[in-house]
Amino acid sequence: MTISKQEFARRRKNLMALMEPGSIAIVPSAKMVSRNSDTEYPFRQDSDFYYLSGFDEPDAVLVLLPGRATGEVVLFCQDRDPAMELWTGYRAGPDGACTNYGADDAFPIADIDDILPGLLEGRQRVYYAMGRHTEFDQQVMQWVNVIRSKVRTGAQPPGEFLDLDHHLHDLRLYKSAAEQKVMRRAGEISAEAHCRAMRLCRPGVFEYQLEAEILHEFGRNGARYPAYSTIVGAGKNGCILHYVENSCEIRDGDLVLIDAGCELHYYAADITRTFPASGRFSPEQRALYEVVLDSQKAAIATIKAGNHWNQAHDATVRVITEGLVKLGLLSGEVDALIASEAYRPFYMHRAGHWLGMDVHDVGDYKIGGEWRVLEEGMAMTVEPGIYVAPDNLDVDAKWRGIGIRIEDDVVVTKTGCDILTAAVPKEADEIEALMAEARLAAH
Repeated sequence: MTISKQEFARRRKNLMALMEPGSIAIVPSAKMVSRNSDTEYPFRQDSDFYYLSGFDEPDAVLVLLPGRATGEVVLFCQDRDPAMELWTGYRAGPDGACTNYGADDAFPIADIDDILPGLLEGRQRVYYAMGRHTEFDQQVMQWVNVIRSKVRTGAQPPGEFLDLDHHLHDLRLYKSAAEQKVMRRAGEISAEAHCRAMRLCRPGVFEYQLEAEILHEFGRNGARYPAYSTIVGAGKNGCILHYVENSCEIRDGDLVLIDAGCELHYYAADITRTFPASGRFSPEQRALYEVVLDSQKAAIATIKAGNHWNQAHDATVRVITEGLVKLGLLSGEVDALIASEAYRPFYMHRAGHWLGMDVHDVGDYKIGGEWRVLEEGMAMTVEPGIYVAPDNLDVDAKWRGIGIRIEDDVVVTKTGCDILTAAVPKEADEIEALMAEARLAAH
């Protein structure tokens, strides 16, 4: 269920077809990052670099040269070093870069200063994501300056820098069948992790204990890392959008908001569920929960090829505003409340974001000032929420401290969308039934 060598090659071809004639693209890998002293964080490849190469080692540079007779794909990487590999693991080396990753030419990264100026020379345009890697930006300019210093001998330096992200990120926006398959599996693993947390939740359990159960489920299914820091917020902590301390004891009467998704083969899942620690929603919790759920269903109903990006958000705003009025948390005429954004103290974020290799994936939301029209293969989250701050004195005390978000991952189809994360329940009755069944089994 991984991406094939042929698909990586197709991605490179697709990108080169969009590049101007006489151009070159330069894409650096991620680097190892120090954690503390002489230890490092687990390596995670740069998404753009991996998307084009499938190569998962640090200290590498991918160069694309459309039309180059001797080979369009050049990879610089760490050389083989058997003594070092005993400590840090096997490397592909230049030979492996060609054999296993489809490079036409490959060279040791130590030789890049000698070789890359020669590849740049005579190319009019450089595609590069300037401003993202300061140290590498300087290196690119040094290579260009080497050619500039030889202009009098007939050398031709590039005259134009173009943003690589514009074309590359547009390609990443459309998920192939293979990508969708990986994302579906990531969604299934993450869904089972959420179910596991619901089954094991009790008053007296700590937030970090539920986080541990989630990470265990990810890891035992081959997804060793979460796609982002797991959020387990009980009670008023559910009103903090990016709460990651996960340190509090869960009390009877709390709602528990869990926002967690695994990363599988470089693709992210992103699911949020909110459920009662006691196994039963209170009347106020259920009333607000149903509003959020209805708003999510309304949003999902708008997602199909031909509709625009913001229709889903607009749908959530209307349903949530109507619900808040009906329950007495807002008063006034719904259209006027929407126009004045009176809902924002309760619902302050967007209804979703692109999803893919990054949890907040790349791709423009607007084109020419207009919301982007959805097309087949685009993947996104749908995640409305209501958060009643514990210190909100404008509402009845019974509502305060309730935080609810419901989030699923979907892929756009011709006639609607495919929900990748449907395996975790979200109807209030289903959640209560799952938790009751788990408690019965425990006894």
